[in-house]
Amino acid sequence: MAHLAAIDYATASDEIRAEHDRELALRGRMTNMKRILLRSPAAHRIYAEWFTLRDLLKPTLDDRAIWLFSKTIAETMRAEVPVTFFRRALIDSGLDPEAIEPIAHEALLTKFGKAVATDANAVPDEVWAALKARYDETLLVNLTAFACIMVATCVFTNAVKVDLDPELEKYRRL
Repeated sequence: MAHLAAIDYATASDEIRAEHDRELALRGRMTNMKRILLRSPAAHRIYAEWFTLRDLLKPTLDDRAIWLFSKTIAETMRAEVPVTFFRRALIDSGLDPEAIEPIAHEALLTKFGKAVATDANAVPDEVWAALKARYDETLLVNLTAFACIMVATCVFTNAVKVDLDPELEKYRRL
């Protein structure tokens, strides 16, 4: 059970209800994590910047690469809610998360994601060199910021012990 309660829409302030409605209009779903974050609309908006950064990565990185990168970070941080969220994305797109053989750029991204999630002070120089050879610095800033918000998401879900959303239950790793 989560340490912090989700908002109750019926008794929430106008500001919280407005942020809730904005989120539903933008993304069409409300997760347990978002319901808790909505106790602070500012905190919710900060974490929601994950979507902004994801969209900035999309012209260069496809969904599969982003999902594998994100899942690697979540797995490294042992964060069940985000791991299961990305398992769902992969499974619903017809992939088996346990059988995916990453192609070269995906393998590089997962090395980077694992390094950032393990110890951001120790990302290997050869990983940075390979990233710089493949991507421009703007993309690398966005990728790193995206990874850091992913890390923050994992820390939040772990610290608060956010309950797994019921619709994710069937995607949980056995």
